[in-house]
This record gives sequence, C-alpha cells and structure tokens, in this order.
Amino acid sequence: MKKTVAFTSAALNYLPKVRKLGASLRQHHPEFEVALALADRRRDGVDFAREPLDTVYALDDLPIEDRRRWTFFHTIVELSTAIKPFVLLELLSQPDVERVLYFDPDMVLFSRLDDLMARLDHANVVLTPHLCEPEADLDAIRDNEISALKHGVYNLGFLGVRNTEEGRRFARWWAERIYHFCVADIPAGLFTDQRWIDLAPAFFDGVDILKSPRFNVATWNVTRRRIGGSLDAGFTVNGEPLGFYHFTGFDSGAHRVMADKHGSGNPALDALIGWYAEATRLDDEDPVAHVPWAFGSYSDGTPIPLGHRRLYRLRPDLQAVYPDPFDASEGGLLRWMQTQGPLEHPDFF
Repeated sequence: MKKTVAFTSAALNYLPKVRKLGASLRQHHPEFEVALALADRRRDGVDFAREPLDTVYALDDLPIEDRRRWTFFHTIVELSTAIKPFVLLELLSQPDVERVLYFDPDMVLFSRLDDLMARLDHANVVLTPHLCEPEADLDAIRDNEISALKHGVYNLGFLGVRNTEEGRRFARWWAERIYHFCVADIPAGLFTDQRWIDLAPAFFDGVDILKSPRFNVATWNVTRRRIGGSLDAGFTVNGEPLGFYHFTGFDSGAHRVMADKHGSGNPALDALIGWYAEATRLDDEDPVAHVPWAFGSYSDGTPIPLGHRRLYRLRPDLQAVYPDPFDASEGGLLRWMQTQGPLEHPDFF
C-alpha cells in the first residue's frame, strides 16, 4: 500500500517543538509515517523511540558530496533547511511512498488535511504563499508584502511533493541549488532554501498553489485571515477549520510582537498563542534543549563564528588546504583564522 510521509527538520535542541508537531500529526493523521531530518548527530541518551517519530535521517546518513566541508559552510538554521531536499530525495526514492509533506518544527496541525491531500492527488508539487490577499494598509504592506518580496513568495515551512517523475525532477533541481546556495543573504537575493521556490511554478508542471486561508496561518497573514473559535470547540479561519498554524519566531518574542500588531483585539488568536506558550513553557527545562549542536564548534570546543563559515565558503583554496575545517590542531583551519585570516579579510572579523 502506498504511504504518505510527513517530515520535519531540526537539530537536537529543537526536539521539544518537534514533539508537538509530531503529536499533532499523530492525532489528525495517524495513517502518516512521521520522519525527522536531523541536522545534527545522534547522541547517547537521546532515545528517538520515545518520540512521535517513525524514522530519523541524520546528516551523516545522507549521501551528500563532501559532507564535512559542506556542513561547515552552514549555520544551524541554514543546515536545518539545507538537508530538507536531500531527505525529500531519499523519501521519493522509496517505491512505497506516494506523497511527501514537509512541515517546519514550529508548526502544529489542528484538523485533518484531506482537502490538501486531494489537491496533491493531482498536482506534482503543492505550495502555500505567505499571502493570499493584498494588504489593505501601508504598515501591513511594509511588514508583509515587502517581506515576502525579500524572503520569497511561498513559505517553505510547508511543502508537498507527489512521487512522480516531475516531482522527483523538482526535488533534484531544488537539492542542486540548495547544495551550493543555502545561505541567508537577502541582499544577494537568497534566503536559505526559500527564494528558489519562487521559480518552481515557471520551471515545473503541476505546481498547485494552495490559497485556502486555513493552511499555514501565521502572523504575516492574520491581517486578512479572521481566526475564531477556541481550543475546545476548534479554531477556525474565515469560518473554515484551522488546518495548521506556524508559530515562527516564538522563542525570540517576535511572534507575539507581530501578532499584537496585526491581530490585536482577537481573543481567539490570543487563546491560540496562549495555548502554544503554555505547551512550550517547560521546553527549556528539557535536557535535550541544551544538547550542543554537533557542528557549532571546532574540535577543541572553540565556537565557530559566522565569519569563519562565510570566509571558508568564499575561499576554495582554503577548502583545499584544510579539508577538515573543524580541525583545531596547530596546522588546522582555526589557527589560520586566528592569525592570517584577520590580516587578509579584516571585514570578516
């Protein structure tokens, strides 16, 4: 029997949020297989069998060329996005997989997605735009429409791909681009994995744009989506059941700031955000939330600054001389970064 796999991507420290997404998938779609793309290494003491997951694809499991150097190029957020197309390719290579859905780990499902699945029965790729209606005032245009122009028309917190030749062709194209260009560099026209997908409707057939207001609700579109209901009765969006909500920027406080700005006076939205705040209240007390990222430091424990990653990516000669960039020995990359690097590239330091 053909199956649907829903996966997310995160490092170990984000596992408390992965649990909430996984639990909501189990609740509303128990028939789905749930997988994690782990932008980290497995660690002793982290038992994935106790999580609402069926499969874990760690970075070291993936057939990524020159993986060690490639990993060094990326921050934790960049790496968590960069491995997404490679896990997608792995899943689409399995003949019993019919459809693959990706959800960001800070999402939660609130109802079944049968209407979305029906769309994917006929499309090769399904996308959700950040915005489905024009904004009505200048503040919202600045915050939301201009932001979509910077970060991408479609929000890659969700993606659906059917296991067809065109779906696999899309996944290969995406992986090729992300392998080389998964960086957050808005002035250069890049925002990790997201901006590339602006090209997908032009490059591929059967790309379906989901404009239903119940999918991928977030602070950037609540100006045009009226959230109602309650946790007990069920939340609604413009009168439809809420499908999934995106709690992006929650830990930093940005989510609450933008919700207050663009959704103030809505008790249902307050209740929704309040529920997630309570659900995540003890996340920081979970030991796994404090597991250091496996790729955040040199081999001697020295944290890797962003400038080191950017400079190493920029210089193929450094990559050739220091094939293991994490090496902190006397002849390793760290020593070069501490001595020669500031002389040649003071702007990176």
